[in-house]
Amino acid sequence: MDIKWDKILVGGDPLLVASQIAIVLTTVGIIAALTYFKKWKWLWDEWLTTVDHKKIGIMYILSGVLMFFRGGVDGLMMKAQTAVPENTFLDAQHYNEVFTTHGVIMIIFMAMPMLMGIINIAMPLQIGARDVAYPQLNALSFWLFFSGAMLFNLSFVVGGSPDAGWTSYFPLAGKEFSPGIGNNYYMIAIQIAGIGTLASGINFVVTILKMRTKGMSLMKMPMFTWTALITSLIIIIAFPIFTIALLIGMMDRLYGTHFFTVEAGGLDMLWANLFWLWGHPEVYIVILPAFGIFSDVIATFAKKRLYGYFSMVLAIVIISVLSMLVWVHHFYTMGVGPTVNSVFSITTMLIAIPTGIKMFNWLFTMRKGKIEFTTPMLWSLAFIPTFLIGGVTGVMLAMAAADFQYHNTLFLVAHFHYTLIPGTVYAVFAGLYYWWPKMFGYKLSEKIGKWHFWLFNIGFNVTFFPMFFLGLNGAVRRAYTYSAESGFSTLFLISAIGSIFLAAGFAALVYNIYWSFRHAERNVGNDPWGSGRTLEWSIGSPAPHYNFATLPEVKSIDAFWYMKKEKKGLELRKSDIKPIHMPAKSWIPVYMGAAFFVFGFVLVFEWHILSVIFGLSVLAGLAFRSFDYDSGYYVPVEEIIETEKWRGEIK
Repeated sequence: MDIKWDKILVGGDPLLVASQIAIVLTTVGIIAALTYFKKWKWLWDEWLTTVDHKKIGIMYILSGVLMFFRGGVDGLMMKAQTAVPENTFLDAQHYNEVFTTHGVIMIIFMAMPMLMGIINIAMPLQIGARDVAYPQLNALSFWLFFSGAMLFNLSFVVGGSPDAGWTSYFPLAGKEFSPGIGNNYYMIAIQIAGIGTLASGINFVVTILKMRTKGMSLMKMPMFTWTALITSLIIIIAFPIFTIALLIGMMDRLYGTHFFTVEAGGLDMLWANLFWLWGHPEVYIVILPAFGIFSDVIATFAKKRLYGYFSMVLAIVIISVLSMLVWVHHFYTMGVGPTVNSVFSITTMLIAIPTGIKMFNWLFTMRKGKIEFTTPMLWSLAFIPTFLIGGVTGVMLAMAAADFQYHNTLFLVAHFHYTLIPGTVYAVFAGLYYWWPKMFGYKLSEKIGKWHFWLFNIGFNVTFFPMFFLGLNGAVRRAYTYSAESGFSTLFLISAIGSIFLAAGFAALVYNIYWSFRHAERNVGNDPWGSGRTLEWSIGSPAPHYNFATLPEVKSIDAFWYMKKEKKGLELRKSDIKPIHMPAKSWIPVYMGAAFFVFGFVLVFEWHILSVIFGLSVLAGLAFRSFDYDSGYYVPVEEIIETEKWRGEIK
């Protein structure tokens, strides 16, 4: 590709120019602040080279919050464009780029890291482990995700954004119809991030299967850990499919192969099948951990054991199997025929059964419970009716004949958001409020949290509920404008107003993080909610870097709840404390992330000689790792005793 140097920076639009200026000023500000406060060494030692699963989880969450802001701005721009008919705020091309990046960022670069972060923080603590099975691989997973996210986000100011939709269907995503480099970013950045996610899935499976503490059988694991296990298995199965799809899509765009070119013997529907073989399991990759969060939160604040534990586990397993057998419902309208459509219609409707079981189990858990209406519990309660709307409309869309009417309308967009936002974003919020004390040693403000809850929840419903009726009235998705005569303007305006409340809710969350960092009480104890049921609430807040001074022994589900009730297993004796072996910090993961970023960037611009050179830098990182003989260090007994002083006198 003959790329002109003067065309590398995207210009000509005031919004993009403002973004470029903001990026430069923000970067300069961060560098100046780190230099002025002499924090470079602290940043390197404590964060960039860490292999502590909790700090890696926090970095995932901070990245997810940043991506939530970026994806949210895209959403606000779309709502501003469609607030009134025949608007000229965005032109057609810019609108295509905005809805493409909005979808990719929200699903892959916001929801995924948020949930990966929470799994990183809570899961090892819930199973009584000191860390994940492969700490350095865990750090590499984060830096590959972060490199892919940064590379993708660079597209809107350097070279141009992808514009073929978040599904990037061929032939639209091919060179013939998208000759710019925007879709190169899509193919390459998501590959890099996906390698990190696949590594996380493998790491989590090994951790859960091999590192559970004494007595914790699979059927004594907390529900969140169960969902993390099943999610990780789905990642291992589904992500290689998408990786191969992206690889051959990249080959088509960069090297002139014709996997998806019908005239040259390729098959455009191959992309649709490969994408949705990953894409629908991906929906459950982000929803199953959410189900686990809601299960733990509801049991905690109802002060009852989770109702129907075995049936909940069974339901998760059934959902995971069915998630791989429904992908064709995403293209009923593409001519696969009534027989195939009927089969996948049935498998799609079947998913409602195990999901319904979980709904009733949550309701029965709360029945006769002493419910405490904390902020995490409010998010869990709001999830049930809002997700139910998404589920019911999903059954409507599962009927192939009806889907021919719904498919290309805003009805489908409304359904999609009514499943993913309550089913993922609400859970992320619940999980953040719930486990925040274990991350930082203080709670987020309950008062500001209630403002966050009501603004976001009201804003969500006002934004997306009108879209069901817009879709039923014929408003198509992905259209950047509409006529005044269509009669859509009132509902579009209401939807746009709702998005303002959504933005205000997100702003309340950010303010809550800031306010609580400055003013929240620090001495919250190991069990700040007073009703913790699982092992993470048995250790200090924030959790020490070694997690457990002595590894606990589990005798039942909700191990910590019964330890408190029976007053057994909570004491810590000096004679039981031994030096604890921990993994050493490493610069290799952050180096590999940087090497992949540069390699991906030059490949996006099709500078093939440079890509070979920087590809060698990636291999060099692997070579360095093979000669890394640092076996870690031991935490001395004196440090452990000092850290565990919150318990009182240790005899």
